[in-house]
Amino acid sequence: MSFKKFLAPNAAILILLSVFWFAGVDTIVKSHGSDRENIQKYIQTQRRIIDNYVDKVDISELYKSSIKGLVKNLKDSTAMLEGTPADTAFGEVTISSLSESVKRFEDAYLYLANNYPNENMYERTEDALRGMFKSLDPHSVYIEPEQSEDIERNFEGKFQGIGIQFNIIQDTITVITPISGGPSDQLGIRSGDRIIAINDSSAIGFENEDVQDALLGPKGSKVDVTIKRPKVKDPIEFTITRDIIPIYTVDTSYMLDDKTGYIKINRFAATTHEEFMEAMQQMKDIGMEQIVLDLRSNPGGYLAQAVAIAEEFFPRGTKLVSTKSRHTRFTNSYYSRRDGEYKEEPVIVLIDEGSASASEIVSGAIQDHDRGLIVGRRSFGKGLVQQQYGLVDSSKIRVTISKYYTPSGRLIQKPYSKEGSESYAYEIYERNDDPNGDVKEFIDHVPDSLRYYTDAGRTVYGGGGVVPDKIVQPDTSQSALVVNFMMREQIAFNFVRNYLDNYDEEFRSKWEGDFEQFRKDFTWDEKDKQEIYAMFKDHNMVVADTLTDPTFRNDSLFVPKGHYEEIEWMPLGYAKASLARQVWGQKQFYPVFQDIFDNVLEKVGSFWDEVHALEEYAANHQKPVMEGKD
Repeated sequence: MSFKKFLAPNAAILILLSVFWFAGVDTIVKSHGSDRENIQKYIQTQRRIIDNYVDKVDISELYKSSIKGLVKNLKDSTAMLEGTPADTAFGEVTISSLSESVKRFEDAYLYLANNYPNENMYERTEDALRGMFKSLDPHSVYIEPEQSEDIERNFEGKFQGIGIQFNIIQDTITVITPISGGPSDQLGIRSGDRIIAINDSSAIGFENEDVQDALLGPKGSKVDVTIKRPKVKDPIEFTITRDIIPIYTVDTSYMLDDKTGYIKINRFAATTHEEFMEAMQQMKDIGMEQIVLDLRSNPGGYLAQAVAIAEEFFPRGTKLVSTKSRHTRFTNSYYSRRDGEYKEEPVIVLIDEGSASASEIVSGAIQDHDRGLIVGRRSFGKGLVQQQYGLVDSSKIRVTISKYYTPSGRLIQKPYSKEGSESYAYEIYERNDDPNGDVKEFIDHVPDSLRYYTDAGRTVYGGGGVVPDKIVQPDTSQSALVVNFMMREQIAFNFVRNYLDNYDEEFRSKWEGDFEQFRKDFTWDEKDKQEIYAMFKDHNMVVADTLTDPTFRNDSLFVPKGHYEEIEWMPLGYAKASLARQVWGQKQFYPVFQDIFDNVLEKVGSFWDEVHALEEYAANHQKPVMEGKD
């Protein structure tokens, strides 16, 4: 089962990944700014673009795109703009300087502000900035203040709070798991605990934003929470001292067998290299001799962290990536500065269409130097580097400052138009469902100018992501609908919560001290299976004699007679993985889940002979001299 396709519907995944795709590689309250502040934002944004953008900038296009954005969402549908400064019928308008652009924009802005006093000019300015970026590439973006804080928190790799993963179930904050070592964990807060009050005020009915507002806060500050624990009669009061809580970018690491270490990185943030090295050392200490590096659905992050990770697989002086721009300050080449800790160990890198940016830097370097085998599906194809700049009101912009090239000289950026970012992002869902067919279609259309060679002379391709050395066909069975439905309706979470409510002490006394034994031997009994099935029925799973395939419509899941029994192992398996998460934490979810569902990992073990063959081939072949590839 394809991990990405299994976990959620495509649209939901796109929303999740797009935060990182468009954010680039490298206590905010929104206020409705004054006219002066709004104009200043426009000046700051356009100046940053003109001074830093990777390619030559057409100021006329920036101006015209911003005016189109300014008037796009006018609330007054009867507004007559023809012949006014806000008219978007530009004719032969040519803007020769920033000052001229600003003067024209200010005239349009003030025309709207004076003639349409009910318009929110802060929002119209934001629309203008978004419009301005439409004349550039899909990764140069305006980031509003609220989103800016979330992105920074993800890239910094830490936040300050009480340290829990939670879900809101039936209007009540329910602890999924305390974050290991965090303040809640140290106080004994458990998975399944219900937070019913915060600082003596009821927390029933809170939304996610309410919870974050109440529980996040500076290190050292305190918050009182009241918890209702299953099978405990009276509520329990805790005073929690907030602390710095790491947001881990290494989802999990464990041994696939006696000598194969597995590590999954979800993005490249400030702490990624540190997390990576700690996890790798732990596996090395118990016998790791070869490595599976999982970058599937990893949308990228900091360029420096990608270089630091790649460096660990090469000897000193190996070229890892280069960046090029019209500005010399953004043009550079990056080489490994020392011998990497894992420069000798065989390596397989897993990628898919969700692997972008920094993930492609790492996999591109591994492939170009014939250092290991790239396995999976063609990656996303993002070869642009962004830099972030702050604006006057705490909003931010990300501007593409350079393009990156793998060691062989290839730019893996896929084509894009200026029609908007949606079609660009959705391109991965328009590819051939068969990854072999997708790669064939891609290669058939690659011009000779985008064909490059690895150190050993193998052909690799630019212009559309990294093409794997070994393509793995995911399981796209419609049976995934059953587990997607299970997740959507929170059946697994609710079942596990009820299970632990009833059997928590008994379960923990038998299994908590031996996760590996749980992973290998735990099974649900017949009563548990019947309860899960009943929960499916309660959430509108309909068994229909007339169907041949499962289908979802009108908030109901329709399955053919006998189908659920055939694929019962899937909801049971996902429930087991969910139980692992609630007892041991997020990192233990993955081994259980992947044991059951990950067909790519199933096949990895058969590829090691090819990894060794590649090592031998690379040792006996020299890279041909290529000219004109800069």
